[in-house]
Amino acid sequence: MTSTLPWMLYAILRNPVTAVALPLIFGTLSGLGTRKTVRSEWYQSLRPPLGRPPRQVFRVIWPVLYVFMGHASHIAVQAFDEAKTVNIRSSLSFALALYYLQFVMNCLWSPVYFGAKKIGWALVVSVALLGINVYMTGVLHHLTDGKTSVFLVPYCAWLTFATYLNGASWFLNT
Repeated sequence: MTSTLPWMLYAILRNPVTAVALPLIFGTLSGLGTRKTVRSEWYQSLRPPLGRPPRQVFRVIWPVLYVFMGHASHIAVQAFDEAKTVNIRSSLSFALALYYLQFVMNCLWSPVYFGAKKIGWALVVSVALLGINVYMTGVLHHLTDGKTSVFLVPYCAWLTFATYLNGASWFLNT
């Protein structure tokens, strides 16, 4: 088997429950300090960007996107398991490595922005996260006959909006 990831990372995504649970659990854990920070003097003193939705929107959007992300990863690993050629398996393995990379970056964003209060560094993470996701979505679109795009395009759209919010927040508050 040609692979760039340890077998355990594929195993997690082969099971649809663990594929969805992974982003839900770690995404929630990465955002635990957010609630306290958004009520803090630091956050309340920030000039908000135009179009920033009420914070309740984030509590709804992110769990849905984590489910979508997890399901897309499950579809991708199924395609990996069913791939007929080494080249396709290699490309899917690369896309799954990108998935894990973007996942780690996704989990880093909240601690950088809300925990460390480093809006500029969070913007760097957000731009990289968006770029990786757009690229990964394109790669997986072709390798899964568009099946993953249904779940990843909304995530990319939200990341685009989130990157705008982060960038505008940095611009308005530096």
